[in-house]
Amino acid sequence: MPATEPTEPADHEPADHANTALFGQRTALILLLAVLTGIGAGVLTAVAGSHPAQAVLVGAAAAAAAIAFFNSVIAHR
Repeated sequence: MPATEPTEPADHEPADHANTALFGQRTALILLLAVLTGIGAGVLTAVAGSHPAQAVLVGAAAAAAAIAFFNSVIAHR
């Protein structure tokens, strides 16, 4: 028996993963807002005279809280 390759239907094109998004718009918006919130909180903490490590921790905590907040506020489709 000769070996045959599996054939695809003529109307089926191979999957092109170059045009697929890594995140949806909602996820991208939530992450963007969280990053901006974290940066803002960290900068304000640093400007207030706190230690830089404390400013980073405050920014990270604010970003984490912002993800939870914006996830609950921004509606699913």
